[in-house]
Amino acid sequence: MSAPKPKGFDWPNLRLRLLSAAVLIPLAVGCVWAGGWAYLILLSLAVALLASEWAKMCSPEVVSRSGALIAACVLAALLLAFDSRVSVGWAALLVAALLAALAARVAGWSPRSPDVGFGVAYIGAPALALWWLRLSLDGASSQPGADNGFWWTALLLVSTWAADVFAFLGGSLLKGPKLWPRISPNKTWSGFLCGLAASSLAAMALWFWLWKGRELSAGAAAAVGLAAGVATMGGDLLESMLKRRFGVKDSGDLIPGHGGLLDRVDGLMSAALVVAGARILAQAGVLR
Repeated sequence: MSAPKPKGFDWPNLRLRLLSAAVLIPLAVGCVWAGGWAYLILLSLAVALLASEWAKMCSPEVVSRSGALIAACVLAALLLAFDSRVSVGWAALLVAALLAALAARVAGWSPRSPDVGFGVAYIGAPALALWWLRLSLDGASSQPGADNGFWWTALLLVSTWAADVFAFLGGSLLKGPKLWPRISPNKTWSGFLCGLAASSLAAMALWFWLWKGRELSAGAAAAVGLAAGVATMGGDLLESMLKRRFGVKDSGDLIPGHGGLLDRVDGLMSAALVVAGARILAQAGVLR
């Protein structure tokens, strides 16, 4: 029997990805630039969609109820972070995750009630990190594109997007050994390494273009970009593990070429936590 022909480059998938990006990226960048209420509304819409997709995976019997519960818990924490200290939002998120799991169990909505509580933390922690990254150093919501909150959020976005795009391109063109075939059979080491290189270079390019002389050196910016790239692909693998656990291929079908919103932002969610940690280290003077 002859060996199967190697799979060619997935041009239709790339075309769908580019079309989706052409719509989503300007919207995201515009809201990040504006900050304040525009950014909060963007995060809130994303939370509602992600909660619905998570509910479809973990409790398909009661999607609307569990999705609404998850969204309400995360949005309550996010609003507390908006009107109060971000630390209050984090404390509220922890309590809300425990209460959501308990409520789902008492109501008998799903045999996987702990997954409802986990969904609150899984969606809520990156949402709070994304909100905090966009704030200025004194904790006030930043003005359009004017302060370090915008630069930190831009660093996260360019690193994540570069890692995602070049991991796809590198893996599709270079192919080679699989990264973790049992969890994600399409990902390769070549794509992984290309994604890491691209995320680090994108962060350094942003530093030279917009951030030179600010909080980080060029080397530190490249290191943060590299860490964000690792987190981006780690978040993608984590979501692949979760989807396998729930027995689904995609989290939804909202975005052509990507599946659901969770399939699109899984890496960003993990990277947001890493970049938020880097900002804390930079504020403490550890990272320069």
